Amino acid sequence: MNIQGTHTIACSPAQVFAALTDPGILQRAIPGCEKMEKTGADEYNAHLKIGLASIKGSYVGKVRLRDQQPPHRFVLDMEGKGAPGFVKGSTLVELKEESRGTKLSYVANVQVGGLIAAVGSRVIEAAAKKLAAEFFQKFAAAVEGGK
Repeated sequence: MNIQGTHTIACSPAQVFAALTDPGILQRAIPGCEKMEKTGADEYNAHLKIGLASIKGSYVGKVRLRDQQPPHRFVLDMEGKGAPGFVKGSTLVELKEESRGTKLSYVANVQVGGLIAAVGSRVIEAAAKKLAAEFFQKFAAAVEGGK
């Protein structure tokens, strides 16, 4: 499943890039994130509680940043497992300076399995878009507030 979108954040690309690699900001912005900790250079562990349709559960996951070209782009690889199933994917994040700040574009390729997959791709895509919108709202508030 592919998910993509764009968001404008009223900060410089360098500020946005730094915030996207800050576990404290990410923990506050990611819906359902209970814990985000750096485990190595460009690697993080995350603990999330997320509900999708009638399926709710806890996930433990790993996130790794690669192909970084600060402050313009990076690839985020992630995988998570929990009782409701698994999620695995890769996301290309690109940042471009604009007159109003930074345009953040992302393209994610995500695979799901287990009970989550039984919900259906339309429901999963709708939920992913809702979670992404919530993330970017919280993320923008955190970054723009700390200008």
